[in-house]
Amino acid sequence: MAEAHAAVAFSFAITHEGFDINYDQEVLNLVWNSGVRSWKKRVARARNGIRNGVYPAHIQSLWLISAIALGLHFAGYKTPFNLVNRILTHLPANTINWQVTACFLTALFIWLSICFTMRYTLKLLLMYKGWMYESRAPGSRVSIPTMLWVAVVRVLSSWNKPGLYSFQGSLPRLPLPSVNDTMSRYLRSVRPLLDDENYVRMERLAKEFEQTIGKKLQWYLILKSWWATNYVSDWWEEYVYLRGRSPLCVNSNFYGTDAIFMNLTNNQAARAANVIYLLLNFRRLIEHQELQPIMVQGMIPLCSWQYERTFNTARIPGLETDRIVHYRDSNYIVVLHKGCYYKMLIYYKGRTLRPCELQLQIEDILKSTAEPLVGEEHLAALTAWNRSKWAEVRNTYFSRGINHVSLRTIESAAFVLSLDDVPFEFDLAKPELLDNFGKNLLHGNGYNRWFDKCFTVCVGSNGRVGFNAEHTWSDAAIASHMWENLIMDDLITDGYDESGNTKGTPEFQPPMPAKMNWDLTPCLSQIEEARMDVTKLINDVDLRILVHQEYGKGFMKKCRLSPDAFIQMALQLAYYRDAGRFSLTYEASMTRLFREGRTETVRPCTIESSAWVKAMQNPDVSNEERVKMLQSACERHQLGYQDAMCGRGIDRHLFCLYVVSKYLEVDSPFLNEVLSEPWRLSTSQTPHGQTPKMDLKKHPNCISAGGGFGPVADDGYGVSYIIAGENLIFFHISAKKACQQTNVHRFADNICKALADIRDMFEKHMKDHPRPAKQTVGNGASK
Repeated sequence: MAEAHAAVAFSFAITHEGFDINYDQEVLNLVWNSGVRSWKKRVARARNGIRNGVYPAHIQSLWLISAIALGLHFAGYKTPFNLVNRILTHLPANTINWQVTACFLTALFIWLSICFTMRYTLKLLLMYKGWMYESRAPGSRVSIPTMLWVAVVRVLSSWNKPGLYSFQGSLPRLPLPSVNDTMSRYLRSVRPLLDDENYVRMERLAKEFEQTIGKKLQWYLILKSWWATNYVSDWWEEYVYLRGRSPLCVNSNFYGTDAIFMNLTNNQAARAANVIYLLLNFRRLIEHQELQPIMVQGMIPLCSWQYERTFNTARIPGLETDRIVHYRDSNYIVVLHKGCYYKMLIYYKGRTLRPCELQLQIEDILKSTAEPLVGEEHLAALTAWNRSKWAEVRNTYFSRGINHVSLRTIESAAFVLSLDDVPFEFDLAKPELLDNFGKNLLHGNGYNRWFDKCFTVCVGSNGRVGFNAEHTWSDAAIASHMWENLIMDDLITDGYDESGNTKGTPEFQPPMPAKMNWDLTPCLSQIEEARMDVTKLINDVDLRILVHQEYGKGFMKKCRLSPDAFIQMALQLAYYRDAGRFSLTYEASMTRLFREGRTETVRPCTIESSAWVKAMQNPDVSNEERVKMLQSACERHQLGYQDAMCGRGIDRHLFCLYVVSKYLEVDSPFLNEVLSEPWRLSTSQTPHGQTPKMDLKKHPNCISAGGGFGPVADDGYGVSYIIAGENLIFFHISAKKACQQTNVHRFADNICKALADIRDMFEKHMKDHPRPAKQTVGNGASK
């Protein structure tokens, strides 16, 4: 029980001589500093709350209006609506002090009126989505309504420098589509997947649903859309994530990689220290709301609510449903190394520790000769287990005593850092090295990642880094923004000396990390069962990271096609060649143009895309016909993407109708069939360029290889891709080894062949139809 005595800050005893008080001054100082930091954050939150509440107006403008009201009143002029004199009639007297009070109340009323007028004007303007559908083709003209809209939005959104959550009150609610519109879009999306007989049957089911219980279910959604901030997000989080009983490892969590063309240091401790420090800076920006919200085209804000739970967050297992717990503050992280868990302070003596001080702590862990306690090495396998089984073990063996204290320490930490014993390597000549890099981040060995935590930072023995993130608290775009910011700051700050260590000299000896204690003997059999299950799970997953350097965004621009649509069509062609059929395809798009928006599904397998794929397989179709068909397929895909972003998607509406039907215990053959359809090809594009720091022209190697996820269907593929530059694309392809129909290496080859065929097709088209060269006049200006 030595650790229990060490944890006591003070004690007292009553003797015949009086009170005998003993206390640990250092611990009490920690308590005091923690309280001071907490109060500072409360004051900052209150100040930011006021600023966000009146945005886009300035708080300082209140004093200007107050001065004007005072000047008008004491100069003998009436204020608007004679408010000062009207207020004075309700005050105790007509003295100078009360007149000043009346002027201030008048100014406050006028100021609040202006603030809310500006705010709701901006909200009404942001409801307009016509700009999304404006053509971006060279030479196309923007409509007059959109030009006027842009001018007004630009003025209002740039009137005042926004904080992270400043636009939240101005963002519109996610619109609820009509049942008829959703049925029409759905039927069109499944047409290439069904033969005539099954399509007629699906038409009948859809019509029957629309004319019967669909109307009743829609009314409940209408009420929810009026009452709730977002009619989808809370149910999506609850039923898609928290109620899922499958292991988080592979099935839910996703990963992100380092900038693989850049190697800042081979020192594991130094890189870990700098990463910790930069992540804490990012946390500070979120907490102080100094992080600039993402703005589309520099003026249209995206919802920022998901950033709140980036740090100090954990998913807690439950018997039937999990829950997300976010802690307001945490002054430490948990480090996992060689099966041992360490609590490492990151805030000491009134400030965040610097990289050189953090490196000392990491080096202390790396040099430690401590051995894991019985069961400790495989403990994290419980977080990769079936959720109900993990919840039962947690309730039985981790609800009290030292296990409860240590588990809460992990769950309330800022994040978890894993110091791996293997290097994270990359070599273009050895693609299996990058594949292993991805596998280490996706699942590791099954018990060196704490899968319940908001994210685990993984540091290879050679200094390369990556992360594994839990999916419930946010979508990949938020983690991607954090990681992009980290990679750029790591390069720009130039934080390493010639020997690879962090720069700077420690001001003091930081507190050394404390090894955590456990009593795991009673649950060893459950930990071993979890380890065996997760080992079986990860052994069945195959991952291939394809580096495509033949061409990238540059060539796609020459083809005048959307890069995302271009790649999605290549994936459709690759999948058809791989599987010999079309399949329901999932592509994630965001709905963050609306408040608390998360994602919507784009269905890339369309009538147009399937026609083009068949044409590519038919030698009798001319090259010109294929080009026109691909252009048509890309336009249709772009329209589907725009509809999804504007709240006119298919799948979230159907999902919510299904949830209502389950609440009402109403059976719908149509919804049952729709919601049971497998997504055999699940795709997602990793966003980048979310921070203005990202300058690939200046730092061409400072781009992450993106990230990936496990396959959604047992007989399908999971494909994540990032368009990393003008001539570079990364594809992360996952599948189950047990499935005889899928093979990640074969699918990667099919992607390469599809991209090569599209390039050859367009090069032939450009050769047959060369564009006229630009004529110049006068001093060489383009005509």
